[in-house]
Amino acid sequence: MPTHTTNADLFARAQRVIPGGVSSPVRAFGSVGGTPYFVARAEGPHVWDVEGRRLVDVVQSYGAIIAGHAHPAIVEAVAAAAADGTSYGAPTEREVLLAEEIRTRVPACERVRLVSSGTEATMSAIRLVRGATGRDRLVKFAGNYHGHSDGLLADAGSAVALIEADPSDPTAVPGSAGVPRGAVADTVVVPYNRVPELDDTVACVIVEPVAANMGLVPPAPGFLAGLRAECDRVGALLVFDEVITGFRLGRGGAQGRYGVTPDLSCFGKVIGGGLNVGAFGGRADLMDQMAPLGPVYQAGTLSGNPLATAAGLAALDLLDDAAYTRLEATARRLGEGLAGALGAAGLDVVVPVEGPLLGIHLAADPAVDYDTARTTDTATYARLFHALLDRGIALAPGPYEILFPGLAHDDATVDEVLAAAGDAARAVAEAGT
Repeated sequence: MPTHTTNADLFARAQRVIPGGVSSPVRAFGSVGGTPYFVARAEGPHVWDVEGRRLVDVVQSYGAIIAGHAHPAIVEAVAAAAADGTSYGAPTEREVLLAEEIRTRVPACERVRLVSSGTEATMSAIRLVRGATGRDRLVKFAGNYHGHSDGLLADAGSAVALIEADPSDPTAVPGSAGVPRGAVADTVVVPYNRVPELDDTVACVIVEPVAANMGLVPPAPGFLAGLRAECDRVGALLVFDEVITGFRLGRGGAQGRYGVTPDLSCFGKVIGGGLNVGAFGGRADLMDQMAPLGPVYQAGTLSGNPLATAAGLAALDLLDDAAYTRLEATARRLGEGLAGALGAAGLDVVVPVEGPLLGIHLAADPAVDYDTARTTDTATYARLFHALLDRGIALAPGPYEILFPGLAHDDATVDEVLAAAGDAARAVAEAGT
């Protein structure tokens, strides 16, 4: 429905009723400057803003969309589910089917609990590991983002404005006002891609198996296997946060790709087909310690929502082996093209590609951890972002986010992005001289 408004007018209205004018901070364009575009509708690889401008979208709801916006099979599934009611607060067949589908693709998930977001999934998994082990301390990696629950909001990558810890103190400090120091007193932050030495006070290690919130930083050879071995040595549990990598890196996610089995896995994004969903799962002996069977409490009125499970099942049904082959080929072609186009303009750039994921790191050398990830040229990224936006290409409005090419990004769409990237990069380089 046309609104006959502009992005600027709508942003001004939004700021009068919504803090910062947005419902999630990065959308405010604070990292790149300017006025955010407000999406009116989307289809396939494109979004249209309220001013009628069409943009090639490589954000794709930060990875929640993998088949393209408004995919007919997903729209049909959601419409049919909605006709039967939108929420019951009671079990449904589709949540059983979605849990079974997750277990089929990720055999380590012998039991699965559905929730409503990735944040809920990681928060609940941490509660479970503490209850199961009787230990309180958790280890996470600098630059890994695991949602905005208090205990995990420390050194959390691009998602938060960080309060830097004293490097001589291994205990994390909160990454947000309102989080008491006590909430992260048992959170230890260590460098990504280095296996920490643990002791028998550690309940778990939680990790993004492919770091995707400090740009794209793949795991170093042996890193994930080393975490598995070190956790086993001291009786700690290994938790993979696969909210981004799950069902995008392949049928079995990162654990299937790298051959390392965690004790618990957290999911979101792809399994909801664009609707609010999360899940966590793992060994039966662990998961059966959740209420109502065990003493670890977790609940949610909208958990297993009938619309989200319908959308998720429809999305997963599209993701066969051929789909993953296509996703990887698209990402590889886009990554090589972006590296060539930006490099030819004289920009220092590394474009890491891992399966169907890719990033833009504006520096001479690849990132291997959070410190090296922060060498990216944020000012140049902001100029490149707007130069591409002016040419009809929508990147994420933050230099540490990644790109999510999907099944809707065909060769013609990739060609359009690459042509715009070359032109935008030249304009940025010329303006900087």
